[in-house]
Amino acid sequence: MLEELIVAGFGGQGVLSLGMTLAYAGMVEEKEISWMPSYGPEMRGGTANCITILSTKKISSPIISKFDSAIILNQPSMDKFAAKIKPGGLLLYESGNIFKPSIRTDIEIIGIPATTEAIKMKNAKIMNMIILGAYLSLKPVVKNESILEALKKVLPEKYHHLLAINKQALEKGEAMIHELKIQTVG
Repeated sequence: MLEELIVAGFGGQGVLSLGMTLAYAGMVEEKEISWMPSYGPEMRGGTANCITILSTKKISSPIISKFDSAIILNQPSMDKFAAKIKPGGLLLYESGNIFKPSIRTDIEIIGIPATTEAIKMKNAKIMNMIILGAYLSLKPVVKNESILEALKKVLPEKYHHLLAINKQALEKGEAMIHELKIQTVG
């Protein structure tokens, strides 16, 4: 198993923590991992992205230019990274922030309103966990239990009381993908 993922959006959307949590979950499952963040000097509000690689074999290089999957949270990131997904890959995006998604026909493109759902759950900061839950429903590279274990390492201890809502957010993202699949079949 090898999954090369780019997560991209604005600083403050949880881009880096999403990728880091996924990397830590890979470590929990004793996978080989690489996590490489990149962000502008302004952090919150500026652009941010990270490359997370999970593998059952040694990772030859953390520097890659084509990705198996992308989680895109804003329009500038869509414009920049949609063309860098390998044919047959996955593009999962936050549909409330992106008005012009990619029109590629050689990849799977799925938009979900993760921000809207996070607001309904009364915590806008869990948007990244909703979209991570959706991603893991489509590409189960790690188990949700491993994500929750990883959150204990990623989140400062003062935020551990938020583990329950993060679990609900992961489950909500998974349910949203399930609902989309039912709608497209029905």
